[in-house]
Amino acid sequence: MYQKILVPVDGSQLAECVLPHVSAIASGCQVRDVLLVRVVEPFQPPPGKGYEGLFPEDLKEEQERFEAGEKKAAQEYLSQVTARLRSEGRSVQSQLLVGRVAESVADFAEKNGVDLIVIATHGRSGVSRWVWGSTADRILRSSCVPVLMVRAPGCVPGI
Repeated sequence: MYQKILVPVDGSQLAECVLPHVSAIASGCQVRDVLLVRVVEPFQPPPGKGYEGLFPEDLKEEQERFEAGEKKAAQEYLSQVTARLRSEGRSVQSQLLVGRVAESVADFAEKNGVDLIVIATHGRSGVSRWVWGSTADRILRSSCVPVLMVRAPGCVPGI
């Protein structure tokens, strides 16, 4: 039934709590491919942090420097997680995406023939999800692909 599983990760241990579930599904369903994705959001200068006085070319340079650092760290992280899963004998690919997380994941899933997205219910966003909305919830609502949401360890009902 499932041949290609997409696993969005954000660098947090909470996001990685889905990996044992992915391994079990991959084994039980003889999944062909596991795709790990890490999304780097474009640089948005925070108001009141000294960016207001910069000329546009200086701001662009700061944006490029920030995004290059984020992409490098994200790619190193993806390489580590990919290697770990491959050591278990899995066929694993990884992809670095740039954009808004939920939309990028949903678009990637649709364009790449993904059968299932497996995501933790919270990762790096933590408590702020109550103010801004859960990334996992936005992926669920944005995607036409089935989404399996895994509660992170230590989950407390009603929170």
